[in-house]
Amino acid sequence: MSRLNFLLLIAVLLSGVTLVRSAYEARRLFTELDRAQAEGRRLEADSQRLQAERHAQATNLRVEQVARERLHMRAISPAVTQEVKDQAAKAAHDAASGAKS
Repeated sequence: MSRLNFLLLIAVLLSGVTLVRSAYEARRLFTELDRAQAEGRRLEADSQRLQAERHAQATNLRVEQVARERLHMRAISPAVTQEVKDQAAKAAHDAASGAKS
């Protein structure tokens, strides 16, 4: 009988150790899941912030500002507009028009 009691004691101890180990593993996995979800929420917030920044950077006002400041461009006006006459293109156009008639 003592041999059976000894085997049962070993079985109960192994069962207890397994239970403690599985509870620890469950807590560890839950903590890891919680961290991953928090990271996902942070990344989602960053994504929304970056989308808003991208939208703000693409507005016409922003594009004009960058063109003025970085590229030293200016807005078009009739006072500064110059026509460029290309004689070769005019001759080709006239030749094409003459061929159609």
